[in-house]
Amino acid sequence: MKAPKVMEHLKPAHIACEKSDIAPIVIMPGDPLRAKYIAEKYLTDYKLVSDARNMFAYTGMYHDKRITVMGSGMGMPSMSIYAFELFYFFGVERIIRIGTCGGLKEYLNVPDLILANSSYTEGNFAYSYNGDPTHVAYPSKKLNEVILEQAKAKGLTIHEGCVMCTEQFGFYSDNEHVLKRVPEDIDIIAEEMESFALFHIASSFDKEASVILTVVDSKFSDQFMSIKDREQSLDNMILLALESI
Repeated sequence: MKAPKVMEHLKPAHIACEKSDIAPIVIMPGDPLRAKYIAEKYLTDYKLVSDARNMFAYTGMYHDKRITVMGSGMGMPSMSIYAFELFYFFGVERIIRIGTCGGLKEYLNVPDLILANSSYTEGNFAYSYNGDPTHVAYPSKKLNEVILEQAKAKGLTIHEGCVMCTEQFGFYSDNEHVLKRVPEDIDIIAEEMESFALFHIASSFDKEASVILTVVDSKFSDQFMSIKDREQSLDNMILLALESI
């Protein structure tokens, strides 16, 4: 599987900085304000390196590691733009998405952690991107193993499973008919909107990507994490990602 060809004269259209401003390792929340929160709370010697379209990217040090924290926006189209530019133009080697999701199993509660071991989509993202007809994409097995080891060391419970990458926000759509069409051999445990694009693009460049998610709502409960909490109270997930770099 190969990445699409890009015209040689093209420059990144959505990230406004020099190649050297971006670290080889990127922690990627969806919300750019969460990127700001992470930089201010956990990084040293950090600086804002890109703010085009208010999609903030900060590069600094986490202990002895130089990393970039950058928002991806919501949905596969937005994730695909930033993931592609980071891998293609900036030479990024590894992206860990830290995001939120809706739980689709009764055993999942707010704010449980999930590590995606695959991502399923009904859409045709892969075919549009590089002619691949697949509907399932996978993370870096090696990086996932590191994350699991770190979770164990921290005494954190983390659920592994396949997540469904949707093209609409679950609460604003009738997604039950979509779930009923999922192939019987695919066991979906949660839904979100970015993982498939990240995994597929990373694989096309032979790069590493993983997705850690926090359950913020569930189809089996009325509990719903607030906007403020989603922006600033996901520290277990954030620290797990930082320690896994």
